[in-house]
Amino acid sequence: MKKPLIIITGPTASGKTSVSIELAKAINGAVISADSMQVYKYMDIGTAKVTKEEQQGVDHYLIDELEPNEPFHVQLFQQKTKDYMDKIISEGKQPIIAGGTGFYIQSIIYDTHFEAVEADESYRDELLKLSNKKGVLVLHNQLKQVDPYSAETIHPNNVKRVIRALEYYRQAGQPISVHNEKERQRETPYHLAYYVLTMNRERLYSRINERVDLMIQKGLVEEVNHLKDMGYTKELIAMKGLGYKEIFGYLDGEYDLDHAINKLKRDTRHYAKRQLTWFKRERQVSWLNVEDYDFNLQKIVDKILKDIELMKII
Repeated sequence: MKKPLIIITGPTASGKTSVSIELAKAINGAVISADSMQVYKYMDIGTAKVTKEEQQGVDHYLIDELEPNEPFHVQLFQQKTKDYMDKIISEGKQPIIAGGTGFYIQSIIYDTHFEAVEADESYRDELLKLSNKKGVLVLHNQLKQVDPYSAETIHPNNVKRVIRALEYYRQAGQPISVHNEKERQRETPYHLAYYVLTMNRERLYSRINERVDLMIQKGLVEEVNHLKDMGYTKELIAMKGLGYKEIFGYLDGEYDLDHAINKLKRDTRHYAKRQLTWFKRERQVSWLNVEDYDFNLQKIVDKILKDIELMKII
């Protein structure tokens, strides 16, 4: 018998958090965050991290677990997620994975094997220093030479994944894209209910712009300044996340605040587009257009509840 697993994903600002919490309340579930940034402490506004009040008593995992200078990568996510899933099931609850980092979600769905390559911290540090000194395109151009497919699918700003791909090629002698494609052909060990929330592209972009404005109102600049005061520098991979690298540029005098805000809006829209492209390549996905449900949270959750009852997930 395959273990049941519910996944709620989609582009940024599509409403994943609200849907996952309401669903968890309805089925006695617990949420595991599939977000590469919300795992870090002190990084709340820029990551749109769910607050304790918003959690409404639903258990959440992989939120606020690491310091910003600690490493977090797909292998660690996979390991921790499997442990938390076992814990949640042992407590008689239903695991729900919610978040927008498609690569992380894929590692769970196909139980991706990573054992072939050990982490090489010295090589990672070398590449990170090179990126900080000469810019992200230096690493991305290296990747183009050894793994053109990965270079097409990984944005230059996603330094963590670019480094991971270069590290894999160096140690395994083959492109990580070849490895990932083989792993995607594996049969999932789970009985999946896999939802991607979506909406009209213009509406999504408008929501993203509004979200960025709200982040600024809530104190994103102050949050990044506080991180600086704590000694966290822009060279850290965590600080290269959306919302942080743009505000760091403003604080360092590279441009004014309006430019930083517009840059963040643009970069977030581009990120959402890449997220949608990623999920279109996935199998076993149910696309859920939230506009068809008038953005009504209860209608969306009722639709999912009806599906998972028919699928005998619960």
